[in-house]
Amino acid sequence: MTKPEARSPGRRVLVVEDDYFVADSLALALKAHGIDVLGPVANVDEALELIARDERIDGAILDVNLKGELVFSVGDVLRTRGVPYVFTTGYDASSVARHAGGAPCFEKPVPPAQLIDALFGEH
Repeated sequence: MTKPEARSPGRRVLVVEDDYFVADSLALALKAHGIDVLGPVANVDEALELIARDERIDGAILDVNLKGELVFSVGDVLRTRGVPYVFTTGYDASSVARHAGGAPCFEKPVPPAQLIDALFGEH
């Protein structure tokens, strides 16, 4: 297996995901693309705390349902800061879209390259 090309060196991406294995796999894949991973964090409060104390976040990947807690408020804060973000979900993405504020929403599993493309428009 070859290492993915580092397509986004130096970018800082917040990962909000409550499933340890999904979060770990995603973090490793993002790092392989040269991305500095913030988190992963597993709930809304941790995500909001990290956003409040971190000056630079270039993008975010947000799991919609964090053990029954919806993550949309995190998206709202990121939007006010001008930070691009995407939602991921184990549910039907079209049912989430009306709450997503126009952010892309993907059904899991999602290839990390697709998330990077959605955040930064890289191909």
